[in-house]
Amino acid sequence: MTSDGYLADCRARLAFDLLANTWNSVVLWALRDGPSRHVELRGRVGGISSKVLTETLRRLEFNGLVERCVHAGTAARVTYGLTPLGRTLLGPIDAFGAWAFEHGDEVMAAQERHGG
Repeated sequence: MTSDGYLADCRARLAFDLLANTWNSVVLWALRDGPSRHVELRGRVGGISSKVLTETLRRLEFNGLVERCVHAGTAARVTYGLTPLGRTLLGPIDAFGAWAFEHGDEVMAAQERHGG
């Protein structure tokens, strides 16, 4: 595929859109070690409101990246976990995080130079 075809491909745009939302990647990464309850996930992520976490989980579930599992019992328990498709994004998220760790200072310095 040519670079122009890549830019015009709606599947590529979909992928960029999924990773453009900060919380999508953070929540996916937080679920990498296995299913988690909402309250546990919120504590692990930090800095996210309950409402935004719920919206993020719904969006990720809608896109087939997270599954919601209701466990029967006297008090129904809900957990969220990565689907096999969601797990495939861990590599790209890790690579992007490594890039940010390596080059984040350079980006912040450029922002400061431009008055940001």
